[in-house]
Order: sequence, then C-alpha cells, then structure tokens
Amino acid sequence: MNSSTLRDLLIAWANINSGSENFAGLDRMRAALAVEFATLPGAHLEHLQLEGTPAQALRIRVRPTAARQVLLSGHYDTVFGADSEFQTCTLLDERTLRGPGVSDMKGGILVMLTALREMEKSPHAASLGYEVLLTPDEEIGSFGSGALFAAAGTSKKFSLALIFEPARPNGDLVHSRKGTGNFVATCHGRAAHAASPTRAGRNAIAALAEFLVAAHRVPDEMPGVLLNIGNIRGGGPATNVVPDFAEAKLDLRITRSADREPLLARLHELAGPINARDGFRLEITGAFNRPPKESGPVEAAALAAYQASASELGLAPFTSVHTGGASDGNNLSASGLPNLDGLGPIGDRLHSAEEFVHLPSLAERAQLTARFLEKVAAGAVAFPPH
Repeated sequence: MNSSTLRDLLIAWANINSGSENFAGLDRMRAALAVEFATLPGAHLEHLQLEGTPAQALRIRVRPTAARQVLLSGHYDTVFGADSEFQTCTLLDERTLRGPGVSDMKGGILVMLTALREMEKSPHAASLGYEVLLTPDEEIGSFGSGALFAAAGTSKKFSLALIFEPARPNGDLVHSRKGTGNFVATCHGRAAHAASPTRAGRNAIAALAEFLVAAHRVPDEMPGVLLNIGNIRGGGPATNVVPDFAEAKLDLRITRSADREPLLARLHELAGPINARDGFRLEITGAFNRPPKESGPVEAAALAAYQASASELGLAPFTSVHTGGASDGNNLSASGLPNLDGLGPIGDRLHSAEEFVHLPSLAERAQLTARFLEKVAAGAVAFPPH
C-alpha cells in the first residue's frame, strides 16, 4: 500500500463536492468510485436508482455464489453542500489531511477499497464473496437507500456487515449506536388582547415552555435516553397579543428499541396536564427514522477477530464503544444483519470545516480489515447464528 497513492486518491475524491443535495456532484463522485471498484477481480457493478431522489447508489458484487458472504457499506455523500466554503483539501503536515469528507467517509471508502484489493491477494480469497453498497443519502437519513439495507438484512445471505464510518479519535471501533428520532411539540392556545380584563387568552408559548422544561429532565429519569430541544417558534410580531401557537423541534435518541415506547409515553404524560386545561392543546408528532444499532454475539466475535488481527499486525490495541450518533449500521441492525462499525480511518472534527484524517491510519486500517477478511475467507472466524 503506497501511502502517497492513497493520499492522492483521497484528495481527488474529497475535492469532488458530493453534498447530499448536490446531485450533479453525487453523480461525479459515484462515477469516480465506479472506476476504482471496477478493478476488483470479477466485480459486477450496478447503479441503483433510489426512490424519491435523483441520486443513485452503487452496488458491487464479487463471487456472489461463494459459501461465505459479507456486506461492506459506506456512503459517499457529505454534509458540505455545493455552496459550502469548505470545498478542497489542505495538507496540514505529512501525517494530517484536512478536507470535506476525508474521514466521514470518503476516507472510509478508501480503506474499504484498499482492504479488498489486499484481501484479493490472499490464497483464501476465492472462498469469500462480498457485496459493497455505497449510498448517496446517509447524511440526510438514508430514506432513499433504506430499502437496500432492509433487503440486505432480510436476505439472510450475509454473516456480517462491515461499516466504514470513521473510527473514534483514539482508534476505537463502534459496536452500537443510539436510534434517532425527529419530533415536534406543538401547542395551541387562544389569542386575546394582552390587557384583557377577563384574561381570556391562553398563552401557547408559556404552556409549551412548561412542557419543555419538564421534557428536558427526562434523560435524568431514563438512562440511555437523550433529548435535545432544538428550534422554537411561536407568537407574532405584536407583543400585546396573547400567542395562540408555539412549537419546538425535538431530537430524541434511544439506546435500545425497548426504550422507544416508554419515552413517548412519558412525553405524552407530561403533555397531559396542559391538555387538561381549558383552551389548550399540546400535540407531539414525529417518528424515529433510525432504530438503535444494538450489539450482540456476532459483533463480539467480529471485534475479537479484529483485535487479534491488529495484534498480529503490530497495530495499537483498541476496543469498541457505544456512541450517540447514528449510521447505516442502525438500518442493517434493524433488518436483522449484525454489523461492526467505525472501521474507517482515524480522524476528528467531523461535519465541520476542520475535519481531518490521520493519513497513516488509511493504510493501517486497510491492512487490518484485509487481515480480518482473510481470516473470514479461511474459515478462521466463527460467527454465531443470527
């Protein structure tokens, strides 16, 4: 693995703007990826139109009839739109590259590609088949590509999925992630003159604020739950009118699928006293767009094999962690396909104009995954049934 070759290819990829809504840029990025993945022996490439968007996913299949099968997943969209000021890479020093998507996750796709190229040199390669799924909408919820993940999981074809989101800054992998949901709390009151002697108004902002203060405390009551109060709006320009409308956007995150219903029940319970008052109606709407990615015996077996591979290669030891951010690993977990996540390069400052990647980790993490895949191909990794 030539480090300068990896660096230069990553720079070329990251300098293509592929923000989730930049469809022309996504097309260019997909075409660039297709050129590189087509070099895998016997690769069959498909460009898959996604429902509800002009964007397409790229699927690469190699040896689909082999007895052992794994899925490798990554996304080639970024959070940096066509109008972002962060468009190109900067080499901060010989070991550090700053640029849009260099860690999240064009660097991860490069690790994946390089690992597969290395694995193909193994005498056991013919025993392993794999499918690569590269999607263009992860950063906006994977709504278009969700059906692809559901199909991959329900096919029962794969022993495991590998997700190439960036590793943690200390090198740790990810075994589980919180599920995410977007909700809106809307309060309706009654408009009136602020100086009405009969106090006829019902202040929707004040009632919503009462609910939000209580909702903000819910994570203290329910371990593993996160709740963030985002944008709040209500009322109008005139301060002498009692506002009859207010709403707040809520970001909800849960560690276990079993947390979902108790969390929603608690929020509706907190809304109850407000709804019991004359002239008020407080509604909670929304949905969980990604269920939690939970960890089980298959992930534990994969982690142990990755750790053994790192030891054999003389790489720094690591473990795996739970994290609050979601990925397509959540969708695969929900479809019944266990997966190990955070297999990409080491970097930090994701989703900011300071995003960077530790360049030596590109080759190191590619070597690590290649060694792991060689073990799987040789039948040296036993995955529990799922």
